[in-house]
Amino acid sequence: MQRFRKRLNATTWMTTLILLIQTGNALAMTVPAQGSFAYDLYDIGVNQILLGPVGFTGGVACMCVAAILAIRQMILPAAGVVLGGAFLLRANTVVETIGALIS
Repeated sequence: MQRFRKRLNATTWMTTLILLIQTGNALAMTVPAQGSFAYDLYDIGVNQILLGPVGFTGGVACMCVAAILAIRQMILPAAGVVLGGAFLLRANTVVETIGALIS
């Protein structure tokens, strides 16, 4: 019985290793074609709102709320709000990174 468990454990590890080594196709998210309805939605949602003054104002507001939460010793919620505010303030690099590779 002990020998069977060792072989099963080794087989499980080898199967896991082989599955991790295999490569798959990556899907890249790209900007929709200009002039299409999807591009209009992308332009409004990403370029004008997220990357525009609305996103910047939201990011600054998140940082202010995080500072208030940190002063009140609510560290865990403050950390989450800081991450959200950083996402809004650096939205252009986040959009480029997410668009670079989705697998």
